[in-house]
Amino acid sequence: MSNSRPVEFDQYWKETLDELSRTPANPEVELIPIRCTDYATMYGVRLTSIGPYRLFAYLSIPPGEGPFPAIYYTSKYQSVVEPIPQGSPNLQRGRYITFSCGARGQRNVDEPYSAKFPGQLTEKIDDSGSYIFRGIAADCVRGLEYLLSRTEVDRDRIMAVGNDMALITAALTQGVTHVISTPALFLDTCELASKTDAYPLEEINDYLRAFPDREAAVRETLAHMDLRWFAPQVGASTLIMAGAPGSLLDGPALESVRSGISGEAEVHDSENSSYRDGLFVEEWIARKFGYAEAIVPEGWR
Repeated sequence: MSNSRPVEFDQYWKETLDELSRTPANPEVELIPIRCTDYATMYGVRLTSIGPYRLFAYLSIPPGEGPFPAIYYTSKYQSVVEPIPQGSPNLQRGRYITFSCGARGQRNVDEPYSAKFPGQLTEKIDDSGSYIFRGIAADCVRGLEYLLSRTEVDRDRIMAVGNDMALITAALTQGVTHVISTPALFLDTCELASKTDAYPLEEINDYLRAFPDREAAVRETLAHMDLRWFAPQVGASTLIMAGAPGSLLDGPALESVRSGISGEAEVHDSENSSYRDGLFVEEWIARKFGYAEAIVPEGWR
């Protein structure tokens, strides 16, 4: 792996966060009756991020006075914004505040920019200042800032869940106490992509085949997104979900991220079972938040 942390890494992200701090969030909150239940009330939230760009998020709050532990679902590499991820136990909305914030380009957040999947990973990738994931990282930080503003949230129990963006969000701002990250995109990305023809990393290969003269610029941009350089800024208790042993992003491949995290960190190797991996995650969340039992889907019982 390349060990070249960009000299201007800190300045790059300082300028991004400074731009975000100069951008008023202007939150608008609207009840979504069709998604309300007897165990949770759902709201749609609109926020402004850098650009300026208007975001959309789902906020679910259990009944009662709280404060409640919160699960923040950061933006994933997919077109839709889900209230909670498919396969997650819906009844967790009765125990936790859940907040799912869509980033620019996703559906419900696709004006004026509608992302292509595949395609978004290389959007303006030859210019680090304009790279789409710089904006997406800012979007995720803005979402966390809003979540922290809610009085119903227990600030001692805030978990960021997602792919690379969960870890990056925890590194860029304060407030996250726990992280579950499934890295997929940003770990010496060009080298990683050269070992596979599977999407989304194949997007990198496609781009470099089409524009070989831009490789140096692409590598420079991706170096600013590399999880290894964010890891020391993560003080939250962290669970890294790795691929199955022998896969591209298995435990050994992610050791450089785990060992760099300043807080407590562990790696769980996938068992290639959505049930067993999902149960492990739900039990980890419950344990970290102080509950004796995890909430799991009815089909798992």
